[in-house]
Amino acid sequence: MSKYSSLYLLLALCVVAALPTEKAHAACVDNVVLVHGNTGQPSDWNNTYNKLLAEGYASSQIYRPSWGTKSCAACNNHSGSEETPVRDAINSAIQSSCTGKIDVIGHSMGVTLAAKVIIDQGRTGNIDSFVGVAGAYRGLWSCGVYPFNVTTSTCGTNGLSVSSPFLDWLYGRKIANRVYSIKSYADQIVCVTGTCLVNGKHSSRIQGENASYTYNYGHFGLQKYTSSKQYSLIK
Repeated sequence: MSKYSSLYLLLALCVVAALPTEKAHAACVDNVVLVHGNTGQPSDWNNTYNKLLAEGYASSQIYRPSWGTKSCAACNNHSGSEETPVRDAINSAIQSSCTGKIDVIGHSMGVTLAAKVIIDQGRTGNIDSFVGVAGAYRGLWSCGVYPFNVTTSTCGTNGLSVSSPFLDWLYGRKIANRVYSIKSYADQIVCVTGTCLVNGKHSSRIQGENASYTYNYGHFGLQKYTSSKQYSLIK
Protein backbone atom coordinates (compact mmCIF):
# COMPACT_ATOMS: atom_id res chain seq x y z
CA MET A 1 0.00 0.00 0.00
CA SER A 2 1.39 3.39 -0.99
CA LYS A 3 1.82 6.15 1.55
CA TYR A 4 -1.00 8.06 -0.18
CA SER A 5 -3.37 5.11 0.11
CA SER A 6 -2.48 4.78 3.80
CA LEU A 7 -3.17 8.47 4.31
CA TYR A 8 -6.57 8.26 2.62
CA LEU A 9 -7.49 5.20 4.71
CA LEU A 10 -6.50 6.98 7.90
CA LEU A 11 -8.56 10.04 6.97
CA ALA A 12 -11.57 7.86 6.14
CA LEU A 13 -11.36 6.11 9.51
CA CYS A 14 -11.18 9.46 11.28
CA VAL A 15 -14.28 10.68 9.45
CA VAL A 16 -16.23 7.53 10.36
CA ALA A 17 -15.16 7.78 13.98
CA ALA A 18 -16.30 11.40 14.12
CA LEU A 19 -19.81 10.64 12.82
CA PRO A 20 -22.37 11.03 15.63
CA THR A 21 -24.48 8.07 16.59
CA GLU A 22 -27.37 7.91 19.03
CA LYS A 23 -25.42 5.56 21.27
CA ALA A 24 -22.34 7.76 21.31
CA HIS A 25 -24.37 10.94 21.72
CA ALA A 26 -26.35 9.68 24.71
CA ALA A 27 -24.65 10.43 28.00
CA CYS A 28 -24.92 8.18 31.02
CA VAL A 29 -27.92 9.83 32.65
CA ASP A 30 -30.93 8.51 34.52
CA ASN A 31 -33.56 6.97 32.28
CA VAL A 32 -36.81 8.95 32.35
CA VAL A 33 -40.39 7.68 32.66
CA LEU A 34 -43.18 10.03 31.57
CA VAL A 35 -46.65 9.07 32.85
CA HIS A 36 -49.61 10.78 31.16
CA GLY A 37 -52.88 11.71 32.82
CA ASN A 38 -56.39 10.25 32.85
CA THR A 39 -57.47 9.29 29.28
CA GLY A 40 -54.23 10.82 28.01
CA GLN A 41 -51.74 9.59 25.44
CA PRO A 42 -47.93 9.15 25.39
CA SER A 43 -47.86 11.85 22.71
CA ASP A 44 -49.06 14.35 25.33
CA TRP A 45 -45.40 14.40 26.36
CA ASN A 46 -44.05 15.36 22.93
CA ASN A 47 -42.64 18.69 24.13
CA THR A 48 -40.85 17.05 27.05
CA TYR A 49 -39.70 14.15 24.89
CA ASN A 50 -38.23 16.49 22.28
CA LYS A 51 -36.58 18.60 24.97
CA LEU A 52 -34.86 15.54 26.39
CA LEU A 53 -33.66 14.50 22.94
CA ALA A 54 -32.29 18.00 22.39
CA GLU A 55 -30.39 17.73 25.68
CA GLY A 56 -28.64 14.55 24.59
CA TYR A 57 -30.94 11.75 25.74
CA ALA A 58 -31.41 8.80 23.43
CA SER A 59 -34.96 7.73 22.61
CA SER A 60 -34.19 4.43 24.35
CA GLN A 61 -33.65 6.34 27.59
CA ILE A 62 -37.19 7.76 27.59
CA TYR A 63 -40.22 5.64 28.50
CA ARG A 64 -43.80 6.76 27.82
CA PRO A 65 -46.25 4.08 29.00
CA SER A 66 -49.84 4.18 27.77
CA TRP A 67 -52.30 3.29 30.52
CA GLY A 68 -56.03 3.18 31.16
CA THR A 69 -59.09 3.52 28.98
CA LYS A 70 -59.01 6.51 26.65
CA SER A 71 -62.79 6.87 26.33
CA CYS A 72 -64.06 6.87 29.92
CA ALA A 73 -62.42 9.32 32.31
CA ALA A 74 -64.69 8.20 35.15
CA CYS A 75 -63.59 4.55 34.78
CA ASN A 76 -59.85 4.79 35.53
CA ASN A 77 -58.47 4.53 39.05
CA HIS A 78 -55.21 3.60 40.79
CA SER A 79 -55.75 -0.14 41.11
CA GLY A 80 -55.68 -2.94 38.57
CA SER A 81 -54.94 -2.82 34.86
CA GLU A 82 -54.08 0.89 34.98
CA GLU A 83 -50.98 0.04 36.99
CA THR A 84 -49.52 -2.60 34.67
CA PRO A 85 -48.05 -0.44 31.86
CA VAL A 86 -46.63 2.06 34.37
CA ARG A 87 -45.15 -0.72 36.50
CA ASP A 88 -43.55 -2.36 33.46
CA ALA A 89 -42.09 0.94 32.25
CA ILE A 90 -40.62 1.85 35.64
CA ASN A 91 -39.10 -1.59 36.17
CA SER A 92 -37.68 -1.72 32.64
CA ALA A 93 -36.27 1.78 32.92
CA ILE A 94 -34.51 0.89 36.17
CA GLN A 95 -33.14 -2.38 34.81
CA SER A 96 -31.63 -0.68 31.75
CA SER A 97 -30.46 2.49 33.49
CA CYS A 98 -26.70 3.05 33.32
CA THR A 99 -26.90 4.85 36.68
CA GLY A 100 -29.16 2.36 38.43
CA LYS A 101 -31.66 5.18 39.01
CA ILE A 102 -34.41 6.86 37.03
CA ASP A 103 -36.41 10.08 37.00
CA VAL A 104 -40.21 10.06 36.84
CA ILE A 105 -42.45 12.88 35.60
CA GLY A 106 -46.21 12.50 35.90
CA HIS A 107 -49.13 14.64 34.77
CA SER A 108 -52.55 14.84 36.44
CA MET A 109 -53.70 11.37 37.54
CA GLY A 110 -50.39 10.03 36.24
CA VAL A 111 -48.74 11.70 39.23
CA THR A 112 -50.59 9.68 41.84
CA LEU A 113 -50.58 6.52 39.72
CA ALA A 114 -46.80 6.66 39.26
CA ALA A 115 -46.30 7.31 42.97
CA LYS A 116 -48.42 4.29 43.91
CA VAL A 117 -46.53 2.00 41.55
CA ILE A 118 -43.16 3.20 42.86
CA ILE A 119 -44.18 2.48 46.44
CA ASP A 120 -45.86 -0.86 45.69
CA GLN A 121 -42.83 -2.05 43.72
CA GLY A 122 -40.40 -1.01 46.44
CA ARG A 123 -38.60 1.25 43.97
CA THR A 124 -38.29 4.40 46.07
CA GLY A 125 -34.53 3.97 46.36
CA ASN A 126 -34.22 3.84 42.57
CA ILE A 127 -36.01 7.12 41.90
CA ASP A 128 -33.62 10.05 41.87
CA SER A 129 -36.22 12.73 41.14
CA PHE A 130 -40.01 12.78 40.89
CA VAL A 131 -41.85 15.68 39.27
CA GLY A 132 -45.62 15.97 39.68
CA VAL A 133 -47.25 18.22 37.07
CA ALA A 134 -50.84 19.33 37.80
CA GLY A 135 -51.49 16.37 40.05
CA ALA A 136 -54.28 16.01 42.60
CA TYR A 137 -52.17 14.57 45.39
CA ARG A 138 -54.57 15.88 48.04
CA GLY A 139 -57.73 15.07 46.11
CA LEU A 140 -60.33 16.73 43.91
CA TRP A 141 -63.27 18.60 45.41
CA SER A 142 -65.15 17.74 42.23
CA CYS A 143 -64.90 14.09 43.33
CA GLY A 144 -66.48 14.85 46.69
CA VAL A 145 -65.23 13.92 50.16
CA TYR A 146 -64.97 10.21 50.79
CA PRO A 147 -67.31 8.39 51.27
CA PHE A 148 -69.93 11.01 50.37
CA ASN A 149 -70.98 11.86 46.81
CA VAL A 150 -68.47 9.37 45.40
CA THR A 151 -70.14 7.92 42.33
CA THR A 152 -67.36 6.89 39.94
CA SER A 153 -64.30 4.66 39.99
CA THR A 154 -62.01 7.67 39.46
CA CYS A 155 -63.43 9.23 42.62
CA GLY A 156 -63.91 6.08 44.70
CA THR A 157 -61.90 4.07 47.20
CA ASN A 158 -58.91 3.91 44.85
CA GLY A 159 -59.55 7.30 43.36
CA LEU A 160 -59.22 11.02 43.91
CA SER A 161 -62.03 11.99 46.26
CA VAL A 162 -60.71 14.07 49.14
CA SER A 163 -59.59 11.74 51.96
CA SER A 164 -60.17 8.60 49.92
CA PRO A 165 -58.52 5.50 51.42
CA PHE A 166 -56.02 5.57 48.56
CA LEU A 167 -54.98 9.20 49.07
CA ASP A 168 -54.83 8.80 52.85
CA TRP A 169 -52.52 5.80 52.31
CA LEU A 170 -50.36 7.75 49.81
CA TYR A 171 -50.04 10.94 51.84
CA GLY A 172 -46.57 11.53 53.26
CA ARG A 173 -44.98 8.36 51.86
CA LYS A 174 -41.48 8.71 50.41
CA ILE A 175 -41.37 8.28 46.63
CA ALA A 176 -37.96 9.63 45.54
CA ASN A 177 -34.72 11.23 46.59
CA ARG A 178 -35.97 14.60 45.30
CA VAL A 179 -39.61 15.56 44.80
CA TYR A 180 -41.07 18.61 43.03
CA SER A 181 -44.51 19.82 42.02
CA ILE A 182 -45.57 22.11 39.19
CA LYS A 183 -48.98 23.71 39.70
CA SER A 184 -51.40 26.37 38.46
CA TYR A 185 -54.11 28.40 40.15
CA ALA A 186 -55.88 28.47 36.79
CA ASP A 187 -56.16 24.67 36.67
CA GLN A 188 -59.38 23.58 34.93
CA ILE A 189 -59.37 20.20 36.72
CA VAL A 190 -57.73 20.66 40.10
CA CYS A 191 -59.39 24.05 40.73
CA VAL A 192 -62.67 23.53 38.86
CA THR A 193 -64.81 24.09 41.98
CA GLY A 194 -63.33 27.54 42.54
CA THR A 195 -60.58 26.57 44.96
CA CYS A 196 -57.30 24.71 44.46
CA LEU A 197 -56.74 24.22 48.18
CA VAL A 198 -57.27 21.10 50.26
CA ASN A 199 -56.63 21.58 53.96
CA GLY A 200 -55.03 24.92 53.18
CA LYS A 201 -52.56 23.74 50.52
CA HIS A 202 -52.74 23.49 46.75
CA SER A 203 -53.82 19.97 45.87
CA SER A 204 -50.97 19.58 43.38
CA ARG A 205 -48.39 19.97 46.15
CA ILE A 206 -46.75 16.78 47.39
CA GLN A 207 -46.13 16.29 51.09
CA GLY A 208 -42.38 16.44 51.80
CA GLU A 209 -41.49 17.94 48.41
CA ASN A 210 -38.26 19.86 47.91
CA ALA A 211 -39.90 22.72 46.01
CA SER A 212 -43.06 23.76 44.17
CA TYR A 213 -43.41 26.00 41.11
CA THR A 214 -46.44 27.94 39.90
CA TYR A 215 -47.39 28.94 36.35
CA ASN A 216 -50.55 30.34 34.77
CA TYR A 217 -50.74 27.72 32.02
CA GLY A 218 -53.72 25.75 33.30
CA HIS A 219 -54.04 22.00 33.70
CA PHE A 220 -52.94 20.89 30.24
CA GLY A 221 -50.68 23.84 29.52
CA LEU A 222 -48.55 22.91 32.52
CA GLN A 223 -47.62 19.65 30.86
CA LYS A 224 -47.00 21.20 27.47
CA TYR A 225 -45.23 24.44 28.30
CA THR A 226 -43.02 23.56 31.27
CA SER A 227 -40.74 21.08 29.50
CA SER A 228 -37.66 23.18 30.17
CA LYS A 229 -38.52 23.38 33.88
CA GLN A 230 -39.20 19.67 34.00
CA TYR A 231 -35.78 19.00 32.51
CA SER A 232 -34.05 21.37 34.92
CA LEU A 233 -35.59 19.50 37.86
CA ILE A 234 -34.34 16.07 36.82
CA LYS A 235 -30.81 17.15 35.93
